[in-house]
Amino acid sequence: MKNFALIALFTFIALVGHAQSKGVRGDPDDDKQQQFANLGDFKLQSGEVIQDCRIGYRTYGHLNGAKTNAILFPTWFGGTAKDIEQYATPWKVVDTIRYFLIIVDALGDGVSSSPSNSIRQHGPNFPAFSIVDMVESQHQLLTRKLGIGHLHAIMGISMGGMQAFQWAVSYPVFAARIIPIVGSPRLSSYDLMGYSIFRKIIEADTAFNRGNYSVNPVIAPAAMLIEFGITTPEFKVKTMSRDSFAVWQKQVETARGPDWNDTYYQTIAIVGHDISKPYNGSLKESAKHVRAKMLIIVSQQDHMVNPLPAIEFSKLLPAKLVILDSDLGHEAPNFDDQVMQKNIIEILRDDRQL
Repeated sequence: MKNFALIALFTFIALVGHAQSKGVRGDPDDDKQQQFANLGDFKLQSGEVIQDCRIGYRTYGHLNGAKTNAILFPTWFGGTAKDIEQYATPWKVVDTIRYFLIIVDALGDGVSSSPSNSIRQHGPNFPAFSIVDMVESQHQLLTRKLGIGHLHAIMGISMGGMQAFQWAVSYPVFAARIIPIVGSPRLSSYDLMGYSIFRKIIEADTAFNRGNYSVNPVIAPAAMLIEFGITTPEFKVKTMSRDSFAVWQKQVETARGPDWNDTYYQTIAIVGHDISKPYNGSLKESAKHVRAKMLIIVSQQDHMVNPLPAIEFSKLLPAKLVILDSDLGHEAPNFDDQVMQKNIIEILRDDRQL
């Protein structure tokens, strides 16, 4: 199976050429699956407003009469609902005969309202948003558009895992189960270093021009930094020979990739992510507000989202912690993995009352 973390953002690097994942129900290229909810003028945590905000989503399975079988799956950094459909194969753990799966596009992914697709607030005129705002937009999608007042579960990978952690404190009783995968309740100092370097590279690029570009630029150093950290040194050495480095470098330096304003804005949201902000920076106090059953999955060798904050948070809860140990690093999660499958399926099927 193709590794899914950040695939949408940099498929043009070493990820190109991996086999496309199997098991997708329906044609993954069929955009008839794509749906939208119009939220109107959406007020952000900052007080600014996204005008004519709309949220993209895709659904699989059927919502039961009581509307109690829905599972929400937010997108990862730079990814779309379509990417999750193609690459993550969530049906390996989510039985869409039993559950109603909703894969939702996060703000700034180029499908939901984003700098790249906004007509009235295009590019750098788009207001900065947060992970909290992503969660709030999803809450409005569920309650106003779909009439869902309670979720069976929330599950997310990478930035999707960050959104899952935020859901746990923003709406403690809205979901019965929450499963963050290689996400974090807040960034570690190491994470802040990496994402801040990434952000500074984008800001310093002359073609980026503070977001005022007419043609999406190539920002090779930023793309190279992501590839540098997404797995581990051991994995790179095993899979990329010295002789092939020049080929890889040429691919990075010529590929245009995603819209850089979208990437930049989601980076700002990630850097600002911290579920403990309303609780004086205390994860212990934050944990007291969690009501959902939690299964927290981290990667021991993750260089993109350090696992220590999630591990620390798990110890403050009656949560189950699964630690993956693989030289794939941030890409270690895989729904084909028996340990992941077993633990996710078990918590989804556990109908004991909270």
